Amino acid sequence: MIIAIILSFFLAIWLGTVIIPSIIRVSYKKRLFDKQDSRKKHTGLVPRLGGLAFVPVQISLFCFMAVMLEYFFPEEFRNELFKHHEALLLIFCGLILLFMIGVVDDLIGMDYKRKFIAQVFAASLLPIGGVWVNDLYGIATIVTLPASIGIPLTVFGTILIINAINLIDGLDGLCSGLVATGCITLGALFLANGAYVHALFAIVTAGILVPFFYYNVFGASKRRHRVFMGDTGSLTLGFTISFLAISFTMDNPEVKPFSEGAIVVAYSTIFIPVMDVATVMWTRFRNGKSVFTPDRNHIHHKMLRLGMSHRKAMVSILLIALFSGAMNIVLVKYISNNVVLLIDILWWILMNVAIQKAIDKRQNSLAKIRPETAR
Repeated sequence: MIIAIILSFFLAIWLGTVIIPSIIRVSYKKRLFDKQDSRKKHTGLVPRLGGLAFVPVQISLFCFMAVMLEYFFPEEFRNELFKHHEALLLIFCGLILLFMIGVVDDLIGMDYKRKFIAQVFAASLLPIGGVWVNDLYGIATIVTLPASIGIPLTVFGTILIINAINLIDGLDGLCSGLVATGCITLGALFLANGAYVHALFAIVTAGILVPFFYYNVFGASKRRHRVFMGDTGSLTLGFTISFLAISFTMDNPEVKPFSEGAIVVAYSTIFIPVMDVATVMWTRFRNGKSVFTPDRNHIHHKMLRLGMSHRKAMVSILLIALFSGAMNIVLVKYISNNVVLLIDILWWILMNVAIQKAIDKRQNSLAKIRPETAR
């Protein structure tokens, strides 16, 4: 069973290596390129439809492997697949909806209000399918949550995660790298807990992101090998990681055994995007601006202002994500969830303060050099 699920990872990689180059070729033939504006740093013509590969591979390969696993492992897999079939069908509906919204937005643009309505509808499909936050595991002394609180919290959290993933997509490889590491982490944990349906979906998602990461980071624009994921990719990836994280968070014996640190471990897989968007919105509010006003205060923008290259900034953020995830998985075994979350928030604040001081110091140094150069 485990070997078969791991095999799905490599099948997803293979499908990605077939589909993504085809998307790039069609994008160049039809002149479907990412629009240039003052907030974007890339030069040249780059297609932004790489996300077209994600949902078709996620759904088709999951269904194919599910049938194979049900055939070869009927006792282990069939019952679990039946228990979760309603949730899976609704998740696929949500993915297809966001996929279509993303395609329209990437091709001709779409009003944010319509995108938000689609996100609300897709997020509402999670609790309808029985996936909602029903336990806070002692965070703020709260344990079991009633549906009247847990369901709205789930919808809000899903929309937050979708938009956080969308906003973190500012450097080549960053969004896909963060989601891939999150999916691999959750997929491994689901496997360890015997949640094979969820593990399969997570592993397939991680697999399709590997070839995209290659073309996004190492592809050369001049050779027509480079591609962006666009909103088609970021919206569907945000919804995917939301489903996986909330499923792991739930106190549901049909998914996995009870774990005291489940909510912290799940949160660790989306720590960087969520904390980044919270920090940015707080900064905008403190400066008297609308929290929805675009700016360049995200963590990747700060890394670039430190003088890092795009690739070094991306690798640095991925390493921070891996460090925080590993740290939390270890810490929840020994200390309470509240203390772990407090540690996370404190070190995130301290890191941002240190980065801002380094940026200010660098800018002051550059300001002193410019007058001397002018003379």
